[in-house]
Amino acid sequence: MGAAIVAIVMKRERETAEAFERAGATSPERARSLHDIGIAPHGIGWRRLTERAIVREAAPATYYLDLPSWAAARRMRRKRGLIIIGLLILFMGLFLAVGPH
Repeated sequence: MGAAIVAIVMKRERETAEAFERAGATSPERARSLHDIGIAPHGIGWRRLTERAIVREAAPATYYLDLPSWAAARRMRRKRGLIIIGLLILFMGLFLAVGPH
């Protein structure tokens, strides 16, 4: 169940980021209102992206997606996923090698 929640959160973040990209709001000069972008200022995707300064306020009530921050967050997420998979494989290998006999 935890994996499903993580997948939903990641999907919401991606949907929010994609809305900014479609609207062209990807720099302070191109910041747009949330109404123009087509998203509401609530929900898990919005909250996580603003808390991590991936979506930033350029001027009062105008926002943009900081593309370098978004790319860095995605790279970090991939690295964490690969580390977890690697650890699972390692522990499975150890269990099979040393497991109950």
